[in-house]
Order: sequence, then C-alpha cells, then structure tokens
Amino acid sequence: MTDAPSMNELLKDAPTNWGKWGPDDEVGALNYLTPGEVMRGIGSVRTGRVFTLQRMIGDPKGDPVWPGRTPAVRTQILDESNWYDGAGGPEYPGGLHYADDKLDAFLQGSTQYDALGHLWYDGKIWNGYDADTTVGGLDKASIMPIAERGVAGRGILLDIARWRGKEALDPAETFTHEDLVACAEAQGTPIEKHDILVVRTNYLKHFFDKGDAFYDDFCEPGLTYSLELAQWFQDMEIPNLATDTIANEVTYDPGSGVALPLHCALMRNLGVALTEICDLEELAADCAEDGQFTFFYVAAPLKVAKAAGTPVNPVVIK
Repeated sequence: MTDAPSMNELLKDAPTNWGKWGPDDEVGALNYLTPGEVMRGIGSVRTGRVFTLQRMIGDPKGDPVWPGRTPAVRTQILDESNWYDGAGGPEYPGGLHYADDKLDAFLQGSTQYDALGHLWYDGKIWNGYDADTTVGGLDKASIMPIAERGVAGRGILLDIARWRGKEALDPAETFTHEDLVACAEAQGTPIEKHDILVVRTNYLKHFFDKGDAFYDDFCEPGLTYSLELAQWFQDMEIPNLATDTIANEVTYDPGSGVALPLHCALMRNLGVALTEICDLEELAADCAEDGQFTFFYVAAPLKVAKAAGTPVNPVVIK
C-alpha cells in the first residue's frame, strides 16, 4: 500500500533487546533457553510420545512456499536403471548398486528457521549490525549461530483454529497476544515465561484444497502488530515463535497496511527466533485428545554457511 507508514514510523516506540546479550550476540532471545529451561521442558514429558513437525519436501500435492519462491525439485541421479545394459552405471568391486539424488530448493522453502539477519529496515539487522553485512551472504546473524546452538525448551501448543471453533483460519484473519493468552487458559495451561509458542491455524489446508488459487490476493492469517504485543513478547521473554503458516504473521497489517511488521518488531528488534511452515495436525489432534498442550520442544536448523534460513524438522516429545 503506497500510503502505508515506513517501518521506522510504525515501530518508533517498539521495545528492543539490542545489546542485552552483548554487542556480538547473534542468537537473540534464544539466550533465554538456559540449561534450567531445557530441564523445565524435559519436565513436561509425560508419555514419551514423539511428533515431528516438518512438512514433507516434494509433497506430491505441492509444497507451500512464499510467493516468488519455487517449490523444491528433487532429481534422481542414480537408480537401478543406470545399470541396465550399456547404461554406464559406476562399477565398484563387489558389484554394489545404489540410488543417489539431489535437491534444488530455496533454503526457506520448507519448514524452516529464519536467521536473525534475514530481514531488516533502516539499514540495520538484529543487534545493530549493518545491513551491508548481508551482501553476498550473512556475515552476521546468519543461521549458523542458531544451528550450532540448537533450540530446546518447554513448548506450548496454542490451537487458535480449534479455540475459535474452525477447521482452519480464513485469509487475513488476525489474532493478538491477548488471544494467545485466552486460548492457553481455555486449554487449561497458561503461557509461562520462556515458553516456545507453537501456534496452529491450519491455514495451509487452503493450499492443498485450492492449488494455485491459494495465492490469489495472498494474505495469510496471523498475529498482528501492536506496541502492546511487542511489549508482551519482551516481558514474557519469549525465545521462539513457531507457526504452521508461511510467514508467521498476517501478511499485511490491517491497521497500517505494512507488510510483515512482526518480523521486524520481534525478530529484528527483540531477537525472537521464527519457525515457519510447521505441520501441526498430528500434534494438535493428540493434544486435543489428552488435554496436554505442553511438551519438550527440540530443533536444530541445518548448518549452512552465511544462510538467511535453513530447513528444520522440529521434534516434540510429550
């Protein structure tokens, strides 16, 4: 929208954690996940049931990706046909044959973590590093510090779709931090400081139902910016926000028209790690059945030098 305010104007009073963990920090709010927080997460385990949250790469039904990105393409390089008569498959002593394949994909084209330097405004990324450090690859606040550190703590599922009595949220449907709090209380487990927030909208059901029409007038549902929301994230010392949508927030803020302001308010300013495109359906069904919405959450994005984000397969243990 041409009449939308600048990000500087919209976020001029927003809180910041720059410098909180020193001038060289590159993992931001994940610093809240101390060994004590890891043990608190482990303390949530009741049955040992395990859930993985990554969406399949190369789904025959399609891969939901941000507009402008293309789905991953897996190419078979070797298979048994390479050893058909005269096909020229490699020969090894003993006669073994093997399959080999490769993937051509956007690093943020599947379930993934954003690097804290993935998005910025006013020439500065997380912790005040100059945006020029992103040229040719991220020299600061890339995915590597997060990948090397890993993420582990208490997670809590906030099933907004089920709480609102919907199979899936609608395009551009919004909710606030107050809705997150109310949802948690309705589920019987309040949000606590340092919780990893795992938010279900089931919005990507529309992608599989609609196909290419999913991208018409594209605007995902999600959290919408307010100063109060940003302050709540800072006060609650939230380390990580994970959702089942492509970009973790409503695409265009309905009040201001600004695109993705929470990426800036939460990730760029507060250092909150963002996890996107999670598959929460099996986990959500299980939580609804047994009434346990907290769990031990563990994740480690792939280690790719200078990357702005990489795929991940988060693991939940209940």
